[in-house]
Amino acid sequence: PDDIEGMYSSQGILTARGGMTSHAAVVARGWGRPCICGCTALAVDEAKGELTLTMEDGSKKVYKEGDYISLNGATGEVLDGEQLVSPPAITGNLATFMEWVDDVRDIDVLANADPPADAKEARKNGANGIGLCRSEHMFFDPDRIKQVRQLILGNKEQSDAALKELIVFQREDYEGIFEAMDGVPTTVRLLDPPLHEFLPSLEDEDVLSSLAEQLGTTVEKLKEQVKSAEEVNPMLGLRGCRLGITRPEIIEMQTRAIIEAALNCIDRGVDAKPDIMVPLVGRVEEFRHQNELIRKVASGVFEERGKSCDFRVGTMIEIPRAALTAHKIAEEAEFFSFGSNDLTQMTFGYSRDDVGSFMQTYLDNDILQDDPFVTIDTEGVGQLITNTVEAGRS
Repeated sequence: PDDIEGMYSSQGILTARGGMTSHAAVVARGWGRPCICGCTALAVDEAKGELTLTMEDGSKKVYKEGDYISLNGATGEVLDGEQLVSPPAITGNLATFMEWVDDVRDIDVLANADPPADAKEARKNGANGIGLCRSEHMFFDPDRIKQVRQLILGNKEQSDAALKELIVFQREDYEGIFEAMDGVPTTVRLLDPPLHEFLPSLEDEDVLSSLAEQLGTTVEKLKEQVKSAEEVNPMLGLRGCRLGITRPEIIEMQTRAIIEAALNCIDRGVDAKPDIMVPLVGRVEEFRHQNELIRKVASGVFEERGKSCDFRVGTMIEIPRAALTAHKIAEEAEFFSFGSNDLTQMTFGYSRDDVGSFMQTYLDNDILQDDPFVTIDTEGVGQLITNTVEAGRS
């Protein structure tokens, strides 16, 4: 998502590259935006303000700025013109079937939910908690991303000031989520994506000019800072727990926001059940570092408030090395979750953002029977998951 403001303002998102597990698609789903990534029939001419779609029969249709298309994010269909839509709902036979399921199931279904509104919707639809609350999605709001950019690009004083503003947003969001999930667990993943994803495009002069004024610098100097923050392979770069280790003040802010929000909710009679997840751990030492920091901050909040609450600290298994050394990590972590997208990406060596360029050919030639980003690869990735579960429980 290189154009966060554009994505946030959009009613729907259609891209020529990527796939259903691309980061842009994940962010879009978190915002409730219908999204189709990897539409190879799409060609965009920014200069003319046109897009061209190649139809199944080889013919082409050109759409100009102001024309309507409709997206079905569930099926991947791009439809001509403006279609009638309604909010999704569990009704009819599906509602009846899900009631039957509730009577016989022996596992809980937890939701992916980020803003409080998503948490309320998940609870309404029967979720027994939140298995993944991606805290970074709360930062993409245009009103907040200015402070995130100040945190990344500002001097020490400016970064500290940004953290003080961000903790207010974070605490309010977590309170709303805990209220919606009253009595059931909420797992909050600490900041995961590379920091450059929050930075403005070098071509967006208006945003750069505004940010330069905010930071008291020039556009030219700001561009140099943005360039220096770019990484050759950002998904394997400074993200996840690596970010938390190199910028511990971010983790301190997030932990304080989570624990303070939980205590505030408990004061109001809400049964808040927070869990904190450390992302992208590959070595037990990484988890140990972050766990100690989290518990130190939590202890400080408990001392300040004169009260405490229960919480767990765990990790997401998404790096093959973590799966292979799960027996060590399990001695320190209180729970495991699985990040199947990253685990699949790193096990196969396929970039989930570029896999669309060859996936259909692999399927057509029976090299793969299923897209591993759609259906878990039970033979390879599944073996790592099985190893992790057995090692963790032992």
